[in-house]
Amino acid sequence: MPIRVLIVDDDAVFRAAARRLLEARGLVVAGEAGSLRDGRARFAALRPDAVLLDVGLPDGNGLHLATELAAEPDPPRVLLASSDPGAITRGLLARSGARFVPKADLPAADLSALLT
Repeated sequence: MPIRVLIVDDDAVFRAAARRLLEARGLVVAGEAGSLRDGRARFAALRPDAVLLDVGLPDGNGLHLATELAAEPDPPRVLLASSDPGAITRGLLARSGARFVPKADLPAADLSALLT
């Protein structure tokens, strides 16, 4: 069964590119959201297997949502992404339960391994 991914990013162009990339790798995009609030709501409605989550969102830090999702009874795999490769420290990343990839590295990343 294919991995269902929710994309949470405030940049519609990035979301479209991420959708194409994920689908080309055999993953299913379950939905998209452009803010932290909408990401929470879409996660609750869709219950995806994984979330591709922007660190910097207009209404908060994606790291907070990653930490919330890690506390779910059946937590999704979370892949944080940012245009800033230094956007998150190793300590914060470890506490969030997520993985991180700079957006520029996303096309070359092994997304199946990062999201499963």
